[in-house]
Amino acid sequence: MKPRVIAACILLWAGSALGGAWDTGPFDNDDALDWVWELSDSNDLSVIERALQAAAEESDYLEAPTASMAIAAAEVVAALSGNPGAGLPDDVVNWVKSHPIPVGDDLLKTARQAIENIKKAETSELAQLWSDSEDLATAWHADLDRLLKRLQ
Repeated sequence: MKPRVIAACILLWAGSALGGAWDTGPFDNDDALDWVWELSDSNDLSVIERALQAAAEESDYLEAPTASMAIAAAEVVAALSGNPGAGLPDDVVNWVKSHPIPVGDDLLKTARQAIENIKKAETSELAQLWSDSEDLATAWHADLDRLLKRLQ
């Protein structure tokens, strides 16, 4: 088994707050997939905007579920902007195809701010949880860095 998979299994076995995550990808956790259900029922950007604003505007402590949903929302923004990430769930791909909504600079800026807040170990629960494993933290940060580049 790959070291990343072994580390993820250890986190799951230990019953940590990442118990609903099976890998570091943006949709590799229960919170993100629950958010996709909400997205599937929407016909505009409001669900995306709410998820991103919750993370972008948090100045005290960003809870892991809020961060996970914002990462998923940022991935949808990147996809709508013509820069989709690899491995988007079919529900997201179908939603993006059926809702070719233009993404403005303000939403891109909010998405980037949300991701920057999520990366801050001192105020982001998700960053703190991933930091429990050096290998997983490195992979998770690399995923977020690639997402930030696609949000330019």
